[in-house]
Order: sequence, then C-alpha cells, then structure tokens
Amino acid sequence: MTKPLDPHLIPKYVNQLVVPPVYKPTVVKDPATGKERSHNYTVSATAFKQQLLPRPFPNTLVWGYEGIIEDGSCFHSTPGPTFEAVKGIPVNVQWVNNITEPHFLPVDPTLHWANPNNMPPVTPPYLPFPPGYALAQIPVPFVTHLHGGEVRSDSDGNPEGWYTAGEEETGIAFTGSRFTYPNQQEATTLWYHDHTLGITRLNIFAGLAGFYLLRDPNSEIEPFLPSGSFEIPIIIQDRSFNEDGSLLFPNIGVNPEVHPYWVQDFIGNAIMVNGKVWPNLDVERRQYRFRILNGSNSRFYNLKLSNGQSFMQVGSDGGFLRGPVTLTELLLSPAERADVLIDFSKVEPGTKIIFTNDAVAPFPGGDPPDPETTGQVMQFTVRDTPPVPPVTLPPILNQIPTLIPDTPQKILTLNVVRKEGNGPLELLLDGQKWEAPISELPIVGSTMDWVFANVSNATHPIHVHLIQFQIVSRQLFESDRYLADWLRLNGEPPLQHPTISLPVEPYLIGEPMEPDLNEQGWKDTIRANPNEVTRMRLRFAPQNVKSGDSKPGVNQFSFDPTVGPGYVWHCHIIDHEDNDMMRPMKVVSSPIIENIPQTCCQVVVERNTQLVQPALNDAPISQSSTVFAEIEKVYPEKVVINGFLRKTIIYTAVLDNGVKEKNTITNDLPFQCMIDREDTNENDPFTGLTVLCEVSAHTQNVGTHPVTNEQVAFKFVEKDVVKVCIRKSTP
Repeated sequence: MTKPLDPHLIPKYVNQLVVPPVYKPTVVKDPATGKERSHNYTVSATAFKQQLLPRPFPNTLVWGYEGIIEDGSCFHSTPGPTFEAVKGIPVNVQWVNNITEPHFLPVDPTLHWANPNNMPPVTPPYLPFPPGYALAQIPVPFVTHLHGGEVRSDSDGNPEGWYTAGEEETGIAFTGSRFTYPNQQEATTLWYHDHTLGITRLNIFAGLAGFYLLRDPNSEIEPFLPSGSFEIPIIIQDRSFNEDGSLLFPNIGVNPEVHPYWVQDFIGNAIMVNGKVWPNLDVERRQYRFRILNGSNSRFYNLKLSNGQSFMQVGSDGGFLRGPVTLTELLLSPAERADVLIDFSKVEPGTKIIFTNDAVAPFPGGDPPDPETTGQVMQFTVRDTPPVPPVTLPPILNQIPTLIPDTPQKILTLNVVRKEGNGPLELLLDGQKWEAPISELPIVGSTMDWVFANVSNATHPIHVHLIQFQIVSRQLFESDRYLADWLRLNGEPPLQHPTISLPVEPYLIGEPMEPDLNEQGWKDTIRANPNEVTRMRLRFAPQNVKSGDSKPGVNQFSFDPTVGPGYVWHCHIIDHEDNDMMRPMKVVSSPIIENIPQTCCQVVVERNTQLVQPALNDAPISQSSTVFAEIEKVYPEKVVINGFLRKTIIYTAVLDNGVKEKNTITNDLPFQCMIDREDTNENDPFTGLTVLCEVSAHTQNVGTHPVTNEQVAFKFVEKDVVKVCIRKSTP
C-alpha cells in the first residue's frame, strides 16, 4: 500500500526548470500566392511516466499531450508542448484521445458527468476507491478547450462534446474532433486543457494542459520585450505525491455519503512548475519575460520575489495592458495569466531569489502556506554574466476600447448548497444546475454588464468562453441580507424555475472600487470575491472592434458564434466546476429566427419604475400587458417592426396610517426589432401578429412599514421579454 510523501522530504531546487518544446505545424500554403493559409497539427492525449520529483524519486504516471515538435521528433510531456500561433493564420488541430487504460484517479459517478457507459445511478453504501466503479473508470472521455480563444462553438471544447478512444463513444454535443482556431484576436498567452463534463479536475490534474502563445508579427511592442531564451512560459500547479512517486488525489469526499470521492478544493502540498517540483532556473544578469499561468485546480498564488525587488506586468489574459504596471506582488487565481518582466541585471552574481507565495488556501479564508513547502514556488540563480540593462518600454502598450452597454444588465449569484454540519453538496451559478434550461442568451454584437453577487465564502474565478471582457468594479454589499431576501424570492437552490433576479443596489456598502491597475485590460477570468458585488462588462464582438462600433445583431467575428452546440461560463476552481458551478451559454442572432411560415424575433424590454413611499407591500402584484406592433419597413431579407408594450401594474400601497390602497400604473415601453424574411418575396403580403412570450415582475424589499415596522418594498422591477411574430398572409 502506498503512503503519502512528506513534502518536507522533497529536495528543493535540484530539478532544473524545463521549457516545454514547441509543436511543429504542417504549413498549408495557397498554391497561387504562396501565402500561408493554415497551420495544421495532430495532437494526442496519452499516458506515460515523467520525472516530476527530483531523482532518486521514481517517475510519475501522468497524462499529457503528444505531437511532432520543432526538431521533427514525436514528443509527449506535461505540460504539453507549446503552440506558437500567428495572428491571422488559422490553426487546425486534430485532437486524438489515446487514453485506453482505466482512469487512475477517482471518477465520482454521483456527479453530473460524461458517463460514456450510461451507467445507472449508484447508491450508498458507496464502494471505496480504489477500485471505485469500473464502468466509471473506463473508457476515459476527453475534449480539449482553448482557454481564452475566440472560436466557433463547435471548436470550443464543449464539456458535452467529449469522446473516448477511437471516438467509439461521444457526448451529445460532439460534432467532431478537428478544431479550428482563427487567431484573429489580440496576441496573448492562451492555454489549452481538458474540459470534459464532471472530470475536468481529474484530467487536468493528471497532466492535460499546455500553452498556446498567439503572436502578432506586426506588433509594435514585441521588439521592446525579451525574446528567445529570455522569454519563458511557466505554469504553476500544486500537487501531492505518494512515496512511490505516484500522484495523490483525494479519494474520500467532503460528504462521502452523498459524493463518495468529490472534494470542493484540491489543495496540494508541493508546488510544480512546468512539470518539475520546486525547480531552479539559472538566469543571466538581464531582463526576462515570464508568461505566468496559474494552472492549479483550486490554489491561488500571491507571488513575490524573496529579495523584495519589484517586477513589471505588461499583459493579462487577453493581451497587453494599457501600460506597464510595477508590482511587488502578483495575485493569480486559477486560469489567470500574467505577462511579467523581471530584471536581474542589477543582482549580484550567485544570488538566489525565491519566487514565494503567501496566498491562503482555500482562498480567501483558508490556511497560510507552509513557508518551507507551498510558500515557495521556484528559485532563480543569477549567473556571473555581463549586466544587460533593460530596454525602456513605451508608456502606452495597448489601446483598449471603452465598452458601452447597449443591452440590459444581468444580475447573477454565486451559490453554495450545503448539508447542515458538513461541507458543500454542490456549487451553483444563479441557483441553477448545469442541466437547467439555458438562461444566458446574449445577442451577438451586444454589450452588457454581468453583475455577480457573491453570497458564498470563497473567491470564485469566473471564466466566460468565446470572449475577452473587462472588469468595471467591485463593491462591498450586505451579502447575508441579500441572500436572505434572494431565498425568500426564489427558494432554496437548486431552483426548479427560472431565477428571479434581485437588484443589488439597496444592499451596496460604500463606493465602487476600481479594478487593480493590472486588471484594467482584457480578461477572460476574473476574481469574484465574497461579500462583494463584481461588475464585468462583456461585449460579444471581437477585441479589435473600436468603441461604439458594435451593435446588437451585427456579427463581426470571422465565424458565426451562433452555430454549433454553444458555449459555457463557469467557476475555474475546477473542483467547483465539476460539481455544477458551470452553465451553458448560447449566443443568438437578433432576431431569433423560427420556422416559416411564422418568423419571430425576441425583444428584451427592461426598465425600473421607481415608486416613492407609501410603499408596496409583499402582496402579489397583478398585471396585464398588451403588445402593439406594426411592420414599419419591408426589405427583401429583413422586416423592421416598431411597437410598444403597454403594461398595466395593479399593486397595493400601504399608507402612513396603515390603510392599504390599490393603485394602478400604466407604462408604454417602446421597442424595435428586425427579423429575417425567409422564403418570401418583396411584395408578399404579411400580417402582423404579436405574442407576449414572457412577463415577470417582483418587488424588492428595501424599506419598513411606518406603523407595523414590517419590511415593505418601494421599488418595482420589471422585465419583459416580448416575442414579436409575423405570418405570411393566406391568399
């Protein structure tokens, strides 16, 4: 029987840092012009042993990616070899699943997971792992996601687009295993990793991750930065080991009578960088560029240099920052990246500098790292070389557009479902499970705010697929009071109905806090802290679209994001993601097209009606709605419809003397939409037909009754989704 390895027994800085090799593409050229049309690769996931621990510890069984590298050999490693992609040249990857043995980590079949064998639900008492459940351990499903990539959804690595070896079994979202990455976005540090439903935490822990560096040959900034051997990508991951060198992952769940193997946070006791535990890097006396990625399951890192010197961050998830930011510490949540410059030119030869970490785990309410183990990441040893002073950077690195919302905001909560006296049963986004109907249906070209009310005790790194976005602000709020009111409104999660959003404004404390300087760029993963409301601004358009040039319904991507199985958004603590802190997202065109002979568009009309005291009480509000619309213009392909929603709200007010009185409010809410005319000619007769698809309303408790001191509401929040349809007239 294997025993856990004491991390204090692992010698530090014996391993030398390894820089992952670079994949060699098959270059496809236009025969007429000689221009490169695409770079093509075949990359496999495979099992092998690798020396992670310093010798004489044994090799470790891992999974990693394998392909042809620059020297022409076939190479496998964890992290996998690096893609060197070029902006404007598409990359095509044939992803191959070569994992044919059973999973060596505990697959928990009580989670919502890929389940390639369609095994029936298991019931307690659960089997211990090992051996676990044979039908869960083999075959192993797999699908790769390019994290941060602007790609069509059928190349995004949908969690239900998995497939087993030989593609014998596939998920419901599987459309193929050859993915295309257009590479039209800003040059930046991306990464690729497994994204299989319910076992992402296991497959990444096993080793399925690697770098994807997108470069712009026309960049005006790159010539100022270190390159070649002085530019090094580093992926930081925490791991635990057994004495025989094997990976150690928890096999007893936090609630084993519900989920036998799942834990909400894997926290390892050793730190691995580029597949080596506590490595050393010999550096010359000059500036280096480090592409830093937090590739851990759950652990956050707050990185500092042990000699106290500062360093400079020039890029984040989605490209260069507006300008260089000088730091003495760098906080990274799982999946966040930082493009960092460290200058060793003034450091005395022979100096050893430790990259330290003082972030508690779990973050932010966990234990401090052991300064002898997880408080250290890697070592730099300064060689005796002539000093080379760094090049002075331009003060402006990037022109980042100002995003202007043109679509109503969306309020979302980050929830934990607990069993009394124990840890979490599951973690949810907005109270909904993964399989609940899709509630995020952004319109291509639109810009909107997502407002996260974090009512949990953890910081959640929120990742949205397809786009890079911007952080607007964070602000303290009364999370306990908000949660109590949210629960009164919605009930206990997981919800069996669409979430009723609760505005955050009455619960806010103090003033909004701007994001840190090194967060004021393009991001695809942000930290949503407990007891805070985090506002992020999403634009469903390419990064290079100028301020104000995107419009709802106008697609400016080089591909159609409405095609395919759709995208997802989730917490990138992947132990959370695997137990339902992930939701589907479908980008839609404006309008939404339904089958002829009826064609429909969906219009969201959102507006707040502010009422002064005397306030509304908690009694239900009755309402009636009538939609008025007319066809304004008819084009060969489009029909423009103007109209308004006349809404009558009947509510009960509480007067100062305690008398209840009925009141009525009538609002006219205008809208305009455009729908496609399919299978029609310009002179075809049409009949306008309007259908109210959904009207929801609720009150917000923000005051007290003047006589009874009971809570009452004085703000009525309304949101109307109007479906407008036209039919071709019958002759």
